[in-house]
Amino acid sequence: MLKYIKNHMQSIEGIEIYPMISLIIFTAFFGIVLWKVLSLKKSEVDILKNTPFDEGND
Repeated sequence: MLKYIKNHMQSIEGIEIYPMISLIIFTAFFGIVLWKVLSLKKSEVDILKNTPFDEGND
């Protein structure tokens, strides 16, 4: 089954760009999320960590 898929994919021209595009999208998304998490202030982290226990009181 895998041989069939591999041979079929090799017959499509220009398909080798799709793994590179997906890697670039994943890396960009991971980098943005990592940057956002590392740039959070301690006060924002305290608010977010208590969110599940908040009963709607602001």
